[in-house]
Amino acid sequence: MSTIVHSAALLDGGTRTDAAWVRFAGGRVAERGTGRSWQDAAADTVVDAAELAGPGAILSPGFVDIHGHGGGGFAFDDGPDAIRAARTLHRRHGTTSAVVSLVTAPLDDLVRRTRMIAELARTDADILGSHLEGPFLDPAHRGAHDPAALASPVAVEALLTAGAGTVRQVTIAPELPGAFEAIRDLTAAGAVAAIGHTGADAALTAAAFDAGARILTHVFNAMPGLHHRAPGPAGAALTDDRVTIELIADGVHVHPELVRIAFAAAPGRIALVSDAMAATGVGDGRYTLGGLTVDVTGGVARLADGGAIAGSTLTQDHAVRVAVAAGVPLPEALRAVTATPARAIGAGDEVGHLRPGGRADAVLLDAGLNVRAVWAGGAPVR
Repeated sequence: MSTIVHSAALLDGGTRTDAAWVRFAGGRVAERGTGRSWQDAAADTVVDAAELAGPGAILSPGFVDIHGHGGGGFAFDDGPDAIRAARTLHRRHGTTSAVVSLVTAPLDDLVRRTRMIAELARTDADILGSHLEGPFLDPAHRGAHDPAALASPVAVEALLTAGAGTVRQVTIAPELPGAFEAIRDLTAAGAVAAIGHTGADAALTAAAFDAGARILTHVFNAMPGLHHRAPGPAGAALTDDRVTIELIADGVHVHPELVRIAFAAAPGRIALVSDAMAATGVGDGRYTLGGLTVDVTGGVARLADGGAIAGSTLTQDHAVRVAVAAGVPLPEALRAVTATPARAIGAGDEVGHLRPGGRADAVLLDAGLNVRAVWAGGAPVR
């Protein structure tokens, strides 16, 4: 099965190519070009992007989400069927591959869930592995994580073993005893240590980056703020070219002006993540996240007890629209949901781009940045 998509502006890796076309074959990107040269290439299906999405049609690599917890009424914690159901919702919004994020839970439960995701990653191409957002968090900055289940980073080895090479990312508060040893263990195992849910200052955060940590988990949230005399974790990450910075652009977690500032300060290093929970795509109501009760009102998820923000109801296409409305150039906003997150977790050769040889995951957007078509492994999704 082969498909040609033509007559679109191709935005890939932060660059724009007008009048572009791409050919998919055997689940991979086979070739691409510009103008009418697509007519020389054979394909079973030919899609006129301008006809489908209108003037200003944009073709992007499929989106990559390295931090999300569910959607469509389903939580990733609840097993393979729930993960697949939630992924169906996000795939329709352009997220063709994702890391399955787990919230804090008792260690035995996390080991079992990490093993389950490892099995799923072997059968479902869109599952890139797991992200353990807990339990190695500072209790004072735990956010919507169960304080009774927080644990010492010395337990990281059990999770790595359960993941059998599929643990992509683990969030750690570097001030915890054993944190630096865990960062080094994660790095040696090929996983990425992320700094987050922490009370660390800029100096300690920088030391964690020197030890091997390479991601900052949802910048500005669950950490000290960016202050002119105390730059905190955000300041340390924004000034370190080695670090990818997660950002939740839903208009709730981070003010739009700070979204624009973050992109300007760290070009090519912002990863727009959803941090989506089960209510995404469903609506307001009462939900559960990691055993904690969450009330969603006006699309904003907060713990019923205490009111802390508890994930989001965001999809990545909406995150792109929020970022662009904040003043982020479109090529950079799309890079933040494609190449940058893919590179951050070591998946940049496979996903996050539309170069020949890569997976044929793509999103067609109209001029208003609404999703008009999605391909996953070359097959149409919507």
